[in-house]
Amino acid sequence: MSFLSLDFVSTVRATRSGPVDTLSDAEGMTAWAREHAPELGLKPGFTASEELRQETVRLRQAVRALFARAVAPEPPSRADASDLPAFEEALALVNATALAAPTAPQLLWDGEPAVTTVSTAGPSARLRGRLAAAAVEFLASPERTLLRTCQAPRCVLYFVKEHPRQEWCSTACGNRARAARHYREHKK
Repeated sequence: MSFLSLDFVSTVRATRSGPVDTLSDAEGMTAWAREHAPELGLKPGFTASEELRQETVRLRQAVRALFARAVAPEPPSRADASDLPAFEEALALVNATALAAPTAPQLLWDGEPAVTTVSTAGPSARLRGRLAAAAVEFLASPERTLLRTCQAPRCVLYFVKEHPRQEWCSTACGNRARAARHYREHKK
């Protein structure tokens, strides 16, 4: 199960050497956007500007604030809980960003009729608009109730709980959490 909004908020993650931000520079932003080009409505040669990167990071922080609210009363991701905007500010930014890049269905007729979705917005607004719309759709969906924060040591990711006993975002995090618990229990 893949959700664009989960991929987006997961551009902040932790490794053994510390936190990693995929969107820390325009090159990283460009690479991430190209990986998601079809979902974002981008052309293959897309290149992010520093301004777009900064606006996208601001949007990501707003989406992460909404995710933190969605998992409450569980704790939010430890990655940036203290750096997130207030709920009202985050909600307003996500809604305004989605509204700034309207899309409309268009009929294509090349032998057989087909529908495509187009936007008259430029690539920057379109990218951020699609990310905001994906967050809106996810947070309004039934899957939102399955959103969790991984509580494994050093993990800062959100995930969608796929089965009742799932406690971590991945097998690796589960192994790390069990190893840490074993260490704590046998250290005494």
